Amino acid sequence: MRVSLKDIAEKLNLSKTTVSWVLTGQAEKKGISKATQELVKKCAEEMDYQPNLIARSLNVGSSKTIGLILPSISDDFYSSVAREIEKNASNNGYSLMIASSESNVEKEDKILRLFRAKGVDGIILAPTKRSKREIERLIDSKFPLVTFDRFFPELQASYIIIDNKESSYELTKHLIEKGCKNIALITTNPHLTTMGYRTEGYEQALAEAGIKLNPALIGCVEYEDYDKNIVKVLDSIFEKVPDVDGFFFATHILAIETFLYFNNRGIDFNERFGLASIHKVSTFDIVAPKINVAEMPVFDIGKNAVDVLLREIESQKKTTGKRGQYKIVLPCSLFLFD
Repeated sequence: MRVSLKDIAEKLNLSKTTVSWVLTGQAEKKGISKATQELVKKCAEEMDYQPNLIARSLNVGSSKTIGLILPSISDDFYSSVAREIEKNASNNGYSLMIASSESNVEKEDKILRLFRAKGVDGIILAPTKRSKREIERLIDSKFPLVTFDRFFPELQASYIIIDNKESSYELTKHLIEKGCKNIALITTNPHLTTMGYRTEGYEQALAEAGIKLNPALIGCVEYEDYDKNIVKVLDSIFEKVPDVDGFFFATHILAIETFLYFNNRGIDFNERFGLASIHKVSTFDIVAPKINVAEMPVFDIGKNAVDVLLREIESQKKTTGKRGQYKIVLPCSLFLFD
């Protein structure tokens, strides 16, 4: 049975209020003696007292908890961002609740409702963007919310993204400068604004070089069963454009799946193609050491996500006026090979 404040108070013959003040860090302000403070803390430890955080959040209006929703916990990028978010949240006295939407809008909506029911103070989210019903409800109620990696340009919500268009432009431009003329773009999730920006960067680099856009070189991989769908996409590109000489991957996951495809077909891709990808994973160092990369600033994304959310949490406590919005666009670090 859970030990309560009342149990501690009765054992020490103190008021429940005095015990509560000591265990919530208000003892000094309330003028409680050092001796009494030590007595209460020792008793709480001996009785294995665990605070009821939900009840506490109702009393003080804060659970000191942040909800984090990722499309995939197993993805290297998202797990790395989660580590930075957890670290920064902890440094600010907050704990983290993490869940994966698996890029499923129904699951994402369910988690959003669950996190609110659990009393989190705010939510950090990399949204599916297939639906924004629950997110609109959060915004309408002025609930602290920050999105990262993906965002809704039409909604009044704070976000942290990379400079998607510029990063894609620079990578594609570099492949062209290396002599590539038939560069395939392997992308996914066309409903995401950020993926649209990456396509725009690719197209801009081609246009500036006087290279006509070839729709047969653009392969869009459906997210569901993407490991099977990418085979169909790549087969189609090689069938329609057999002299393809470069590949730009809109995500590191697509790059890894493509390398697996090459390996299964005995294609020496490091010598045959110019390669470029948004974000880098350690696998690249082994299988494609000279791939050109726009590395996403994981540390800055995680830190800014927490910093912005905490500002929104504080703002929500102080005002009922118009919701603020932070729009943060971070540059990637380019690693280019001659």
